[in-house]
Amino acid sequence: MQARMKNPAVNLPETLQALLAVSASIKDRGVSENTMDLVHMRVSQINGCSVCTDMGFRKLQKAGETIERIVGVSAWREMPYFTDAERAALALGEAMTRLADRPDAVSDEVWNEAAKYYDEKALSALIVSIAVDNVWNRLNATVRQQAGASWN
Repeated sequence: MQARMKNPAVNLPETLQALLAVSASIKDRGVSENTMDLVHMRVSQINGCSVCTDMGFRKLQKAGETIERIVGVSAWREMPYFTDAERAALALGEAMTRLADRPDAVSDEVWNEAAKYYDEKALSALIVSIAVDNVWNRLNATVRQQAGASWN
């Protein structure tokens, strides 16, 4: 498979800067970077984004994450490797990514579980992070951006 074109954000440098600025704005807001990266990995798996899945794997590996947790994120409900807070974040990520798969896109059950572990600022950061992950996934999947390939 070959990419259809450059990543659209590269073709629109102001867009790239804006997306990077949004990502920078949610750092250190009460959710660990590791948790954000695990959620990013899961969202990217759901969306079939090879670039983000590959980048997520490499980032988690470089940060010292165990292979069991990296691989296990695809089946996090059945794996013993995740904390309750991480599970709540992963469930929120899945619900936000699969909005049309259920009548109540983000159920009260998913929301309340996340709210047990994250205050309003941390939830805000998590929600924005998941939304940005979905933007990147959709940009990459649409143009068939390839894992390991340069964006430009």
